[in-house]
Amino acid sequence: MTHSIEKDRTFIESKYHRTDEPFNPFIRMAYHGTGYAPETGLDDLDIRSGLEVLAAEHADLPHSLQKAHAVAYILDNTRLYVSPHDYFVGIDAWCRMIAQTTIRKWEKDVFATLPPELIEFQYAARQGGALDMRPDYDHSVPDWQSILSLGFPGLLQRIFHHREHHRNAQRLNPERAAFFDAMTIEYRAILRLLERMRRCAEAQLFEKSPILSKCLAHLHDGPPTDTYEALQTIYLFFLICESVDHYQVRSLGNGLDASLRPFIQRDLASGRWTELHIRTFLSYFLMQFSAIGNYWGHPFYLGGSDEQGRCTVDDVSYLILDVYDTLHIYNPKIQIKIGAGTPAAFRRKALDMIRRGTSSIVFVCEDAMIRAMMGYGATLQEARTADISGCYEYRVRGNENVTLSIYLNLLKAVQLVFGNGTDHDTGFQLGPPTGHIHTLQTFSDFRTACLRQLDALIDQAIRFTDCYEGRLEDINPSIMLTPVCENALRRGIPAYAEGMSYNNSSLLCIGFASAVDTMMTVKKMVYDERRITLDELKAALDANWDGYEPIRRAVRRLPFKFGNHEPETDALAEAFSSYLLGRINLRPNSRGGIYKAEMHAALHFRSFGSACGASPDGRRQGDELSKNASPSVGMDRNGATALILSALKLHPQQYMEGFCLDVMLHPSAVAGEDGMKAWDALLETYRKGGGASIQFNVMDAAILRDAQEHPERYRNLQVRVCGWNVLWNNLDPQEQAAYIERAENIR
Repeated sequence: MTHSIEKDRTFIESKYHRTDEPFNPFIRMAYHGTGYAPETGLDDLDIRSGLEVLAAEHADLPHSLQKAHAVAYILDNTRLYVSPHDYFVGIDAWCRMIAQTTIRKWEKDVFATLPPELIEFQYAARQGGALDMRPDYDHSVPDWQSILSLGFPGLLQRIFHHREHHRNAQRLNPERAAFFDAMTIEYRAILRLLERMRRCAEAQLFEKSPILSKCLAHLHDGPPTDTYEALQTIYLFFLICESVDHYQVRSLGNGLDASLRPFIQRDLASGRWTELHIRTFLSYFLMQFSAIGNYWGHPFYLGGSDEQGRCTVDDVSYLILDVYDTLHIYNPKIQIKIGAGTPAAFRRKALDMIRRGTSSIVFVCEDAMIRAMMGYGATLQEARTADISGCYEYRVRGNENVTLSIYLNLLKAVQLVFGNGTDHDTGFQLGPPTGHIHTLQTFSDFRTACLRQLDALIDQAIRFTDCYEGRLEDINPSIMLTPVCENALRRGIPAYAEGMSYNNSSLLCIGFASAVDTMMTVKKMVYDERRITLDELKAALDANWDGYEPIRRAVRRLPFKFGNHEPETDALAEAFSSYLLGRINLRPNSRGGIYKAEMHAALHFRSFGSACGASPDGRRQGDELSKNASPSVGMDRNGATALILSALKLHPQQYMEGFCLDVMLHPSAVAGEDGMKAWDALLETYRKGGGASIQFNVMDAAILRDAQEHPERYRNLQVRVCGWNVLWNNLDPQEQAAYIERAENIR
């Protein structure tokens, strides 16, 4: 069977995009793969033409009904994939085709109503790498327990039940009735798709066909009955919700081990499937996400606790981790929930995978997660059983939606001080006048000016975001997601309006260490040691440090860099973090929820850096910013323990949406049993000290330099970037150079 998996794997890898053609993972859904039968549906051109006709016919309907009809048209007409090399089906029209006639159009309509000065501010802030604000539908986590216990037909019956309840209570107004009609249209279309797929599978004569057709028949008529059907259900919900309905599902299961546990245990006890069968189904399931090639990686998590706080790690958890390890893939990515009760053997199995080259793992500490969530009102039970979404964000299971709506460049707030609020990179007045730099007589004056610029960026970003976030359901009605969040159905309010108990927004903080290092440089070089004036420093920045190399070298050699457990730097960092949290956390949003702070850079540490001019910490124009809670590239010089102690000063549990620290280790530091014990102890030090998420790269600078020169020798070399994993050869030379520089400074 292992031989069969390896043989089939080459076909699955071309299922979503051809492996013999160029591929850009950022636009993964723009591609087509192989294996889709032309006789089973229409091609892209015909489907797009049909959607245009539908849009004209339904122009007077509510947006929810327009979208539902569009989704149904695609599901009824897309070409199907049923392959002798795969246990999982597929749809050819998986590129969010509805967007052109619905979501993109409606987003433009909403943005056209916003105040012109805010639109101008948004454009200038993005151009200058200060802020990025956008509607977000890509961080939803459904209640998988509802999906797996009810199945698609059960969810349709749930829609009927709650519609009747609202009708009897005389709450079924025209708007609510239209939304229930939309959900009904979409879920009926899903059942028709399952029936089409079943007939297609039944007509085939290959070995997997009977198993596949039986599975699809069961899913058409009821909930999944075994492990294979459960995996097919998870995959289908993900595929349809993300690729057609336009809401990305950012967790596979409420803990993949927890969601699959009852099925696996029942199958093994009854003899329905052997462990080898289950391993095979898991392998084919995981290979789907590896083949899709999402740059950001697709997440699932393992471990955690139940409502009573008891650790849930068991044989199923080990089994899934072991199957992933055997496949040698780098996507999907894995989050490991760890707490006081997590077995050391489970932690060490994951750590061992990392030191052997699987860097797709992040550890999420339950203690900090629980404190963060209870800080915005979640109960202890909700926090214990919360889901991890996306990279390392937190969600109350089945009852919270969060938009990652604002990305904030903390370094830009410091840079604006040098221009009296005017952005050097765009010439736009992004912040308030805080005085010409020669008027800032003390470091306290300078720091106060930085905080005023920070306040202005946050206030304007929230003002802009609130203008459109209250209309998210106008732009993209959450039709497929709402039925799996029963609280929303009970209220009769869509999931991304105010349908859940927690309807929150997040603000992501980028370049924290860059900002701290910059402020410390100004403090030491300008005010304490008086080696340069602010005017002279501004001239050096305007020149991108050209002609100022001696002073730049002195700046780079300063010991006052975040991540080294240097007391004065850590004190400033702690104060800066506390101020930041106070300005973000619990501010009301426009959907009846609150804003939550997150220490997470996403890919903006690069995009903001590329748009940002030189900074006082010695960084040149265009260079990347620091990412997550990690030090600037090459500036952590005192080892991993010092880095962790600095990070803990920031109170990670107060970042209500998430907080992550990146740690790079040399292979020699984690080698053998002694290395494993020391590494595990380091992880436990971080968790017990209040740490949130932590991820590791185990790298040797010499090997990285060789990989840069001889990429053909290192096709499988993995790198943990931010909240996701990539192959070394997929990084550009500038990114590779940053990893090499940091690896050279490992202590």
